[in-house]
Amino acid sequence: MKSEYELLSKHILSRVNLTEEELEFMLSQFTLTKIKKRQFIVQPNFPSNYQNFVVQGSFRSYVVRDGGEDNTIQLAIEDWWITDYESYYNQKEAQMFIVALEDSVILQLDHSKEEMLKALNPKYNTYFRIILERCLAFMQRRIVSNLSKTAEERYNEAMENYPHLALRVPQYVFASYIGMTTEYLSKLRNKRVTKS
Repeated sequence: MKSEYELLSKHILSRVNLTEEELEFMLSQFTLTKIKKRQFIVQPNFPSNYQNFVVQGSFRSYVVRDGGEDNTIQLAIEDWWITDYESYYNQKEAQMFIVALEDSVILQLDHSKEEMLKALNPKYNTYFRIILERCLAFMQRRIVSNLSKTAEERYNEAMENYPHLALRVPQYVFASYIGMTTEYLSKLRNKRVTKS
């Protein structure tokens, strides 16, 4: 097995029990793709045909409002999945951008291959169900947090749960991800440093 596939292999085996042959066949359906910093892997008005597992690097999905302001929907670093889920699962045009924040390496799974895998073996179906359920639960948690918590509470929660993200992504991206301006994020960071 190529070293680029080891992380995905661990990810899969930590969620479902596959034989060596089942794992090898599943991995053979993925395409290894190298992405340059600032390169888009999804753009509005084009279908998002792939699920993308991040082997190395980081990505941001976002939408742009009429006034030009953008809002971060999702971030992804190593061992995380990213796509425009509505576009991917419903096979329709994407509504968001997904861009590489660093030079990156991803393993891409075509929608038709995922459907084939799920039909072929219940274990594959279980794996994809598990990752989709976890994604759904995470997205709901983010929505509830954005609607019910103050900006400072969201910042503290993000720093507690994902401190590495704040170091990996540009400050304006992190601020957008937790629903605040870059200026307010700077104030909260300074406040946190002063308390330490």
